[in-house]
Amino acid sequence: MFRIESARIIAGVARIVRDVGIAEELAQDALVAALEQWPRSGVPDKPGAWLMATAKHRAIDLVRRKEAYARKLAEVGRTLEDQAPPAEPAELADPEGIDDDLLRLIFTACHPVLPTEARIALTLRLVGGLTTPEIARAFLTSEPTTAQRIVRAKRALAKASVPFEVPYGADREQRLASVLEVIYLVFNEGYSATAGDDLVRPALCEDALRLARVLAALMPKEPEVHGLAALLEFQASRIATRTGPGGEPVLLADQNRSKWNRLLIRRGVEALHHAGTGPYSLQAAIAGCHADALRYEETDWPTIAALYGRLVLLVPSPVIELNRAVAVSMAEGPEAALPLVDALAAEPALRAYHLLPSVRGDLLERLGRRTEARAEFERAASLTRNARERDLLRGRAARLDG
Repeated sequence: MFRIESARIIAGVARIVRDVGIAEELAQDALVAALEQWPRSGVPDKPGAWLMATAKHRAIDLVRRKEAYARKLAEVGRTLEDQAPPAEPAELADPEGIDDDLLRLIFTACHPVLPTEARIALTLRLVGGLTTPEIARAFLTSEPTTAQRIVRAKRALAKASVPFEVPYGADREQRLASVLEVIYLVFNEGYSATAGDDLVRPALCEDALRLARVLAALMPKEPEVHGLAALLEFQASRIATRTGPGGEPVLLADQNRSKWNRLLIRRGVEALHHAGTGPYSLQAAIAGCHADALRYEETDWPTIAALYGRLVLLVPSPVIELNRAVAVSMAEGPEAALPLVDALAAEPALRAYHLLPSVRGDLLERLGRRTEARAEFERAASLTRNARERDLLRGRAARLDG
């Protein structure tokens, strides 16, 4: 419950204390209180509301101990009822939720006072509720480095007295790029968890998708905002079919496409009409190709391979090259893709990336090289931190045994 609610609790408390670091500590204090009290009193009917109220009680107590008690109390109010945030200029009013505390939290975490890596790490921590090891894997860096980055980011925000608000005007436009990147990473962690027993964390996807929709309503003339929204709509449409009854992963080729959410796909198509030619827009176009195919065999792989070719020119990345190789294998055959995958083996960023041997194993299996394929699947299983993916890869290796 805390994992699901932590971002909202931190955001709600940050509006009171005006410090995201202190807000996170107070949210964790509420978690400790729940761990102490719920075993005796039972789980409340609305556990999320209980955690929020407890954290806000502690925030108000903290404010009351400050010298500025009278001024702060006037802002906070005398009850725990949610209040409207400070008013913004009338031309920026947004009926879709621009005043949402979560949006304030993400823009605060993405403040220019922080370097880009710190903005992303802090937002994944506060908004996504990810652990330090999970963030470290997302950045392909060490856990101590990530932990220090998050601590320094919170200190920097406090030292600079960064206001807890949604920016507007030129400042908002300057900070948009890092916000888009953060939302993208939060969604990806929910769509394919890097660790743990669950492949999918729908709550993270829902938060990221909602924030993307808010941004699209806020900045209707920004093509990449619509591109990101389209991408997430398409990806979210498949979440229910990505796992089986027991939580096991279901590969794209085996998913029941009749259960893909057609409403989300229609929303994705609409957003794609307003997208441009940037990285998120190209990824949305790729996802749209998958959504268009009513059967896996009808997928337009040549177009997908071409789109990945354009994407890698905009954003050079070994991971994108690996995805392009997969599309090439489907469009031209595994023999055309295997040299592309082998060329990526020397990439330092992919040394511990489990999908590299997984893709190579798939290509080798399709080429009839079963022994080599089995070894690749076993290596991929040893690299992944997600239990569901590990079981899937070990199962593929076992089927090739003998």
